[in-house]
Amino acid sequence: MVGGYYDAGDNVKFNFPMAFTMSMLGWSVLEFGDLMGSELQNALEAIRWGSDYFLKATKYPNIVVAQVGNPIADHGCWERPEDMDTPRTSYFVSQKRPGSELSAEIAAALAASSMAFRKTDPHYSNLLLIKAMQVFDFANKYRGSYNNSVGAGACPFYCDISGYMDELIWGAAWLYKASNRPNYRDFVKANIQSIGNLDEFGWDCKHAGINVLVSQWAMADASSRDLFIPNADKFICSLLPSSPTKSVSYSKGGLLFKPGGCNLQHTTALSFLLIVYARYMQSAKKTVTCGNEVADPARLINLAKSQVDYILGKNPLGMSYMVGYGGKYPEKIHHRGSTLPSVDMHPQHIQCREGDQYFKSEKPNPNILTGAVVGGPAEDDSFQDSRYNAGQSEPTTYVNAPFVGLLAYFNKPTIS
Repeated sequence: MVGGYYDAGDNVKFNFPMAFTMSMLGWSVLEFGDLMGSELQNALEAIRWGSDYFLKATKYPNIVVAQVGNPIADHGCWERPEDMDTPRTSYFVSQKRPGSELSAEIAAALAASSMAFRKTDPHYSNLLLIKAMQVFDFANKYRGSYNNSVGAGACPFYCDISGYMDELIWGAAWLYKASNRPNYRDFVKANIQSIGNLDEFGWDCKHAGINVLVSQWAMADASSRDLFIPNADKFICSLLPSSPTKSVSYSKGGLLFKPGGCNLQHTTALSFLLIVYARYMQSAKKTVTCGNEVADPARLINLAKSQVDYILGKNPLGMSYMVGYGGKYPEKIHHRGSTLPSVDMHPQHIQCREGDQYFKSEKPNPNILTGAVVGGPAEDDSFQDSRYNAGQSEPTTYVNAPFVGLLAYFNKPTIS
């Protein structure tokens, strides 16, 4: 199980949020790859690194690796990845111990990745698609939550709160997009009404993402339009600041907020959906009505741009929440590899608790994790640049992945 990504500032490979990260990277390339320029190759390399790992995680029929690393032991140490000596326990799901949400999310990631490679590496693309179908079949046939199968390995860190049906529908939606096989479309249509929370989207909850993803074909399909488009429109209305059905809040500085920690995971993921849906609306010459408010695609794009601008420094603190970008950014992020001296600087092994002195240091981290987006400010626009405040200062892959697509879109010469 070499490869893959740690979820955040620790040394554990949590495959559930990692798979969502790969789904979003794949979607970013699909939607915005033509705007990435020389960065497209870097994006594809990042996707391949994750896809190769998931091919290993799904190598054997009816077994899917769920996680690598004992999270309790890992979180009890402040060690460099090169030094970690905590148990590298592998957790897996199977026929008798199912994990439908985990497996279906991996299927979605593999399907999205297969589409990203379709033009440049068709053989690899086909390999990923075949594996995605197999893993989805396993997830659907042997239903159950990985919360129960993996237990303390998953919870309380990445418990699936929303249930596994959203991942099964999400996985089927991606497989229909990648394969054009009607059985996957039929699965989505038959099950979409079994889920709620239309305004949620992230590593746990896929509801809003499903409706936006399928809206591209549902807008042109009279038999599908009423199943998905009203839900996608309601999601948009839940975000617009002047909408009567708004379900998010905004800080005085203009940042979107939802309850819970690591707020920028919501900001980047929901802003990504705003841009994608705006593009689909443009193609269909469509608007969204929220009470007396009528929103055209430009309205959605401007809202997403305001969020990107805030993250990059246009906020009351003048703080960029992307490490290494701008003149002022977080310097004491909650991240082991950034905090601890490099092997070049300190070749001796750093034991489990020997890293505490670096964690407690008032000095900036010695290794700048360039490009990492942290959890972000509090709702009053304040920010605590402290390793102790993981909710604000810890970067995660699932904050960064949607931001890749957003930056590619807004990097183009003109906004339309």
